[in-house]
Amino acid sequence: MQSVRILLVDDHALVRDALGHRLVQEPGLEIVATAGSADEALDVIVQSQPHIVLLDIDMPGLICFDAAKRMQAILPEIRIIFVSAHIHDQYIEQALQVGAMGYVCKREGTDDVISAIRDVSEGRSHFSADVQSRLVVDSGGTRLADGAKSRGSTLTPRETEVIKYVARGLAKKEIAKLMGVSVKTVDKHTSNLMEKLDIHDRVGLARFAIREGLAEL
Repeated sequence: MQSVRILLVDDHALVRDALGHRLVQEPGLEIVATAGSADEALDVIVQSQPHIVLLDIDMPGLICFDAAKRMQAILPEIRIIFVSAHIHDQYIEQALQVGAMGYVCKREGTDDVISAIRDVSEGRSHFSADVQSRLVVDSGGTRLADGAKSRGSTLTPRETEVIKYVARGLAKKEIAKLMGVSVKTVDKHTSNLMEKLDIHDRVGLARFAIREGLAEL
């Protein structure tokens, strides 16, 4: 039987080493590459040809949800499992939007990560208990139970991406480079955000992003 090929992406070397060491002890699991950022993961994904990407949410550089979409464009059959120490409705919603098959909370431990890999490799979704409690599964698919109540849910995916970078304190040129768009496009999204949210400066946008769980302090 073919081993499940895994790309492990986390900006903490200790986490990569500890989790990687545990995973390779499991029959049928193989770590084909590791990366310290989403940008680095995109650089190695073609060569490593993973079946599953374990992708940490809270990393500097390219936002993981955008990275997930780019990975799927490169390898359409790839399956994404997001891993995070934080559970915010916005994170869950964006994970669902990019077609993630798993979302694991780090506090659940490595056994839950292994269970997620097993489930996802066999075509089943896997969400940690705290994530599952926020979801509704019906004829329309899987969705957040109270997603419509969040102000952040009114933002487009691109607006969400921009406000996250703004919250990190990145300049417009840096945001444009990470997103692969022009500075003019970033300006347009920023203006739309300010108008939609009735916020009039970048500091206000950053505070909103943190308050809504779109970014961490």
